[in-house]
Amino acid sequence: MHEPLGQRARTDGAVRLGALAVLWLSLLLVTYWWVAGGGIQELRGWATGLTSLGRLTGLGAAVLLLAQVVLMARVPLLEAAFGQDRLARIHRITGFTSFNLMLAHLVAITWGYAEGSLGKTPAELWGLTINYPGMLLAVGGTVALCLSVLTSIRAARRRLRYESWHLLHLYAYLGVSLAIPHQLWTGQEFLGSTGRTVFWWTAWAVAAATVLGYRIGVPVWRNARHRLRVTAVVRESDGVVSVYVGGHHLDRLRAEAGQFFSWRFLDRPGWTRANPYSLSAAPDGRGLRITVQDAGDGSAALRSVRPGTRVLVEGPYGRMSPRARTRRKIALISAGVGVTPLRALAEGLDYAPGDAVLVQRYTDQPLFHEEFQKLWHQRGLSLLTLPGARRRPDSWFGAGVPEYDDLTALLHWIPDIAERDVYLCGPEPWTELVRATLTAAGLPAERLHLETFKW
Repeated sequence: MHEPLGQRARTDGAVRLGALAVLWLSLLLVTYWWVAGGGIQELRGWATGLTSLGRLTGLGAAVLLLAQVVLMARVPLLEAAFGQDRLARIHRITGFTSFNLMLAHLVAITWGYAEGSLGKTPAELWGLTINYPGMLLAVGGTVALCLSVLTSIRAARRRLRYESWHLLHLYAYLGVSLAIPHQLWTGQEFLGSTGRTVFWWTAWAVAAATVLGYRIGVPVWRNARHRLRVTAVVRESDGVVSVYVGGHHLDRLRAEAGQFFSWRFLDRPGWTRANPYSLSAAPDGRGLRITVQDAGDGSAALRSVRPGTRVLVEGPYGRMSPRARTRRKIALISAGVGVTPLRALAEGLDYAPGDAVLVQRYTDQPLFHEEFQKLWHQRGLSLLTLPGARRRPDSWFGAGVPEYDDLTALLHWIPDIAERDVYLCGPEPWTELVRATLTAAGLPAERLHLETFKW
């Protein structure tokens, strides 16, 4: 029995609202405790005001630090509601905000303890570090967090391979762990009452449980249960291969078309670093398929992976799946290897003949041409191919399209585009052009579904 169309999307909306409410209420609660402890009155004096601001920024930093840990802990409820790329964007915002508040806390509290004198501040910082319980650990945690934050700045990320950035980013967990003793042993706002102590210990326990449970426990259990191995590797085109994977009890994996896993192939050095790849075929309970373009060390090595190689996965993840759908009619718009999750959706979504249209942009040869032709014959999937180089830098159509503007051309082929759910996947600059055209066509933002793996 099928669930009502849009039911899961409405549930996800309620989860998003609830999660944001919990975050804001937590920030308001700790702010209330700061006010109740005389925080505003202390602002009247220079030294006391600095100390008071130091306490407030420390509280905000602690709440956001916990929030960013939970956001990326792969909690299924949150992951399904937000999607991993949206969680990553929120994680980035909360991470940089938390880090800036932490630095403000460090400067303000030390300056305030030094009686508002800049000259005394270095000596005061040294004394706090040596004499206060947990402060040496906090310094180590700050260094680890600095490493994580600095390598997350866009200019730095452009110089790093994804695999290297991912490994360095794990130092954030070390930084968070080393910060706990300082906060829970000496923090006035953490220990001022039983209620505050219970709140903070509970919050840290929940954050730790999500990481241990969903980043470690669930993947270990899932891989032990399904025992995935490569069954075949098939060349699709120049630089693009499909990897077929089999295992045990795959009908219980609960993967859906359009979703992705983080993959580790245990036949090479560096297998500890996972790479995200979307499913390129709808899961059938017997096997999985990914299709990967040579775009880095991990993806290039898949050309030589051997059948029988053991595979470890984390997932399934992703909201670009049937759960986001709210409309009977759909449009699937892709460019290049971005067609892979849409190939799975074209097979896995339920639709009547004529209710689904696939738009495929490609430069040389289209991927899955024969498979899409089969879906056209068997399922009534409408196909629109857009070959060749883009006609203009500001257009997402190919050179063969008549010289209409993008909006006119889109409405010519899909006049009811604003009434559909649209799934979009491709290079980011290209998808931004498509997004702008869809917005101009009247498509509501909540009916545009896309995810990116940019880091």
